[in-house]
Amino acid sequence: LFISRSSHKFILHLNMQVASCFLLSSSEPDWVSVTLGVFVCQGCSLIHRSIESLSQVKSVLQDTFEDKEVEFITSMGNEAAKAKYEQLAPPFYHRPSHTDCRILREQWIRAKYERQEFIHIEKQEPYSAGYREGFLWKRGRDNGQFLSRKFILSERERALKYFNKHDAREPKAIMRIETLNATFQPAKIGNPCGLQITYLRDNSTRNIFVYHEDSKEMVDWFTAIRAARFHYQKVAFPGANDEDLVPRLTRNFMKEGFMEKTGPRHTEGFKKRWFTMDDRRLMYFKDPLDAYARGEVFIGSKENRYTVVAGLPPSIQGYHWKYGITIGTPDRKFLFACETEAEQKDWIAAFQRVVNRPMMPQEYAVEAYFKHKP
Repeated sequence: LFISRSSHKFILHLNMQVASCFLLSSSEPDWVSVTLGVFVCQGCSLIHRSIESLSQVKSVLQDTFEDKEVEFITSMGNEAAKAKYEQLAPPFYHRPSHTDCRILREQWIRAKYERQEFIHIEKQEPYSAGYREGFLWKRGRDNGQFLSRKFILSERERALKYFNKHDAREPKAIMRIETLNATFQPAKIGNPCGLQITYLRDNSTRNIFVYHEDSKEMVDWFTAIRAARFHYQKVAFPGANDEDLVPRLTRNFMKEGFMEKTGPRHTEGFKKRWFTMDDRRLMYFKDPLDAYARGEVFIGSKENRYTVVAGLPPSIQGYHWKYGITIGTPDRKFLFACETEAEQKDWIAAFQRVVNRPMMPQEYAVEAYFKHKP
């Protein structure tokens, strides 16, 4: 970082190897918080500006800087700020990137600078205690209405439970921490705090869609789930280090969207379905907010004779979208069609990433289940 003065106006030029936005990891963080002394990208600058009591942001190349601001920025910078404000950040706390939804990025900034949760460890109690209880708005499986439901997360019981009535003694569902996943889905759910929780029930995927009006409350639930998953995996994999465990805590879906599909005999008409690629499970739903998948397909690796190619067999007749995909498995072929060439390319790229990855030992058991699934 070096600073030049021209006509009483300070222009800050960045050494890109020194300063980059925390979230974007961009080589062009064109904004700087003069109250925190950190450089940020355009997207993060908008969040900083929305918290007026916390941060005053200026353009690196267009705004004028006072002497005291330049001195503070020079003395701080991103690395020093990280050492100060993230010193006690727990490994399970999700560090968002520019691709994450706004509330994850905003709550990370507020947790770090406004509430200083990673300086004062006692402020992490809402998500690190191993037990959390509260009410979330949950979408009904049949009527689609969101109703208030009581949720309890217990590391000791290794489960997340919810109750249909506030005074109910028995839970409506018990979700084991071993198979639990949570991913923010604001667009799909239609709420900026919308969270999709998935778990396995009889080895089939079950979806629950929830939200809370308060974004901190929702992110605390998300973080509590990650904390519970982290502590479970520390016991399940005692030799693994934190860097190996953190990617397993929660995951975003590799790809979602509409495609058309036909049946196993390839004689049925193509039907439009919503598809979700969750690691090696390709699931399809009639509606994006369905609780249960209409079907699931296991996608293994190329070493085990799984293939992905563009197009459909020439024998396929009838109406379908123009851009086909054929997935080959050891037992049969699955045929899909996309509406646009861009969607076809995106789906093939997602499938190819899975097929090119060798299967883990535990994935062979999942594959065997799919082969013998009733």
